[in-house]
Amino acid sequence: MTAFDDGKDDSALRTIGEVSDALDIKPHVLRYWEAQFPLLKPLKRSGGRRYYRPADITLVETIDRLVNREGYTLKGAEAVLRASAKSSLDRRTDDRRNGERRADGVPDDNPGVRLMVTEAPDVVETIAALKAIRARLSRALEA
Repeated sequence: MTAFDDGKDDSALRTIGEVSDALDIKPHVLRYWEAQFPLLKPLKRSGGRRYYRPADITLVETIDRLVNREGYTLKGAEAVLRASAKSSLDRRTDDRRNGERRADGVPDDNPGVRLMVTEAPDVVETIAALKAIRARLSRALEA
């Protein structure tokens, strides 16, 4: 996660302006992404003021990476995020059934979404395979 130099604790809520400045993403883009990515739901207080939790900021960073660096469309990025959230939820459900605990020994009952897009080998392999297919299709269209 991005380090903020604002003197606040890492777990503190951040305004849309603070997130925008830290990640170099315009506020209107962050608001647009909220509409396009149902998983992105910052807290809204009176007057509609948005407060981003650390998990929201991590999600924004992931969306930015997928869309702006890896070339995903918004729908494609959403599909990756949903697949990652679903596999994370499935793993936690299986862990609970088996009585497993988190690494710190505490039962894992946190309903939050954990994003492991770059850490899951099957996702990395799938992305590589999709890129290879896209390259083959592109070459076929040029011929």
